[in-house]
Amino acid sequence: MRLARALKEKTHDVRLRDKLISEGKIKKEEVDKLLKELPDESANVRYTGEAPTQQN
Repeated sequence: MRLARALKEKTHDVRLRDKLISEGKIKKEEVDKLLKELPDESANVRYTGEAPTQQN
């Protein structure tokens, strides 16, 4: 079942997730459930400085 696990993990990738939803391969409800199940890691945030600003 390695392939099934690998495919399930692909739904974490935002670029692929949106594509899979639009193709009907996964449901938005599945993604919402997955996101709600993620642990809160905000206590582990480490700031390294100010992010550089983008110039257009």
